Amino acid sequence: MKKITLILLISILGQFSFAREAKINIEKACNNYLEGFYEGDTIKLKQCLKPTLYKFGYWKNKNTNNYESDGNMTYQQAINFAKKVMEKKIFAKEGSPKKVEILDILNTIASAKVTAWWGTDYILLAKEGDKWMIEQVLWEGPLEIIK
Repeated sequence: MKKITLILLISILGQFSFAREAKINIEKACNNYLEGFYEGDTIKLKQCLKPTLYKFGYWKNKNTNNYESDGNMTYQQAINFAKKVMEKKIFAKEGSPKKVEILDILNTIASAKVTAWWGTDYILLAKEGDKWMIEQVLWEGPLEIIK
């Protein structure tokens, strides 16, 4: 009986450790994503984005007050955007929102919500080896309640 209890305890602790480690690594990937765009840091983006990235979003047209598609952003376009941020020194303003919420974690996939100066991003991640990478992003900005 003691042996079964010990095995169960080790199994439960192993699962807890897996979930904790996954949470930390997913938060790191999402923070690298935010900081990559905020700071123009291509290294951070390369550490968290899959080369097959598909980022798609909507922005609010101030003239029409309607939301319009921004089209998609590829991995290379994300890297180029970060380079432009660094070259032109158009960094995020002090105090800009930078929030990561993990929504779900499975064995090889996860989802998160990121709040940034440009709006809200819903992120899908995939685990490759021991590393979590951002596969897809769907975003909307700016942060406004749609009436």
